[in-house]
Amino acid sequence: MNTSTQPSTGSAPSVERRTIDHIPHDERHGRARDIFTVWFGSNIMLLTIITGALATTVFGLPFWAGAIAVVAGNLVGGVVMALHAAQGPQMGVPQMLQTRAQFGSLGSLLVVVLVVFMYLGFFASNAVLGGKAFAEVTGLPDNWAIFIIGAISVVVTMIGYKLIHSMAAVLSVVAGLALLLAFIWMIGVNGLPTDTWHGDGFTWAGFMATFSAAALWQIAYAPYVSDYTRYLPRDTGVKTAFWATYAGCVLGSVLPMLLGVLIGAALPDSDTLTGMGTLTHGISTGLFLVFAVGISVTNGMNLYCGALSTITVGQNIFPRWRAEAKSRAVIALVLFALAMLPALLSADDFLANYANFLALLLCVLIPWTAVNLVDYYLLRHGEYDIESLFRRDGGVYGRFNWIAIACYAIGIGVQIPFLSTTLWTGPLAKEIGGVDISWIVGLAVICPLYYVLMTTRKSEALASANLASEPVA
Repeated sequence: MNTSTQPSTGSAPSVERRTIDHIPHDERHGRARDIFTVWFGSNIMLLTIITGALATTVFGLPFWAGAIAVVAGNLVGGVVMALHAAQGPQMGVPQMLQTRAQFGSLGSLLVVVLVVFMYLGFFASNAVLGGKAFAEVTGLPDNWAIFIIGAISVVVTMIGYKLIHSMAAVLSVVAGLALLLAFIWMIGVNGLPTDTWHGDGFTWAGFMATFSAAALWQIAYAPYVSDYTRYLPRDTGVKTAFWATYAGCVLGSVLPMLLGVLIGAALPDSDTLTGMGTLTHGISTGLFLVFAVGISVTNGMNLYCGALSTITVGQNIFPRWRAEAKSRAVIALVLFALAMLPALLSADDFLANYANFLALLLCVLIPWTAVNLVDYYLLRHGEYDIESLFRRDGGVYGRFNWIAIACYAIGIGVQIPFLSTTLWTGPLAKEIGGVDISWIVGLAVICPLYYVLMTTRKSEALASANLASEPVA
């Protein structure tokens, strides 16, 4: 038995040996509450606060509208995200490896590579914010602080699954208390400007942009979540895994986002970090330190998942390669180096770049999540041939599933006219006042399209098989 994946009591987490291979039943461990703290603790960070602040700074909403949009977006997006989490205990493999079952062993490569870029984008975004906060506390130059926060994340990734869980559990308490203290200090001690609660500036475009940003925050975790439930015992159950992930991720996201909405409403013309420092004067140094160090845990999760996805790509190309801890460590270092470049270059124009990154990310994630969920819940009902996922020829799933690939391409295509970003506003988005409903359109089109095409192909295959088995007269 591989003791490196077993829980240890009263000792430091050991290095995780496994990467993308299937987790045997005798190595499964943990409870649903462990999943809650992973997502609750890891979401209480500066990037979540910044995402909430988009409502009142970039999109110009009053506090009440921004708060409603943030809560609603998280509640809706969280459903899509948590449905993926429920797949982990049943299949025992990382999330993006499962994509081979829908797209084929080679057809999945495009999707997995795009998701690796997503991990790098979030890593860079987190590193910028964590580094700036760390620089505020220590007086280090921004670039050095960004590098240090990123380097801590590499160590977290090298040790792996158990350390991430342990640190997230601690962060749930420490960062949770820091967040509560920030609200109390801003409202009850220092006080807020009198025009914080104004009701002017509502637009449907701003509301939907905020709603979409919050929903995407949840949906963007869809490629992560099975990575952190795959060690749970299979009898954990779909509902238990769903609700533990949903509650942790939604609650852990909504609270810091509301803090961001409040900061933006109070000081809309200030940089969010500067505004937070002003409004929490007296305890700001401690808050920045907690949130900066906390980012290293979340970024460890980004690198960990990015490493697993990169190994998934590599194992497709080199099917005899069986990556273990050393491979994950080397890949984490490479991904860290790649992420540092945009982090250092975009630090001065972070907010605009981040808003555009969210919109474009949504466009490429939506068709994948539609295909994955329909395939798992409606077509195969959670029953997959795990051995075929590790075969270069795809086993029963083949090298390419052209239906899934076509649906993915169509899903991106149907969203483009409805996109509304500073880089591109589609013609149909302009017709409805700049409101971005691209992700809703993508889900509405691809879910039924993929279901119909796949069930039609299955029916045709059964009919051909029956015809071939009929006796010749």
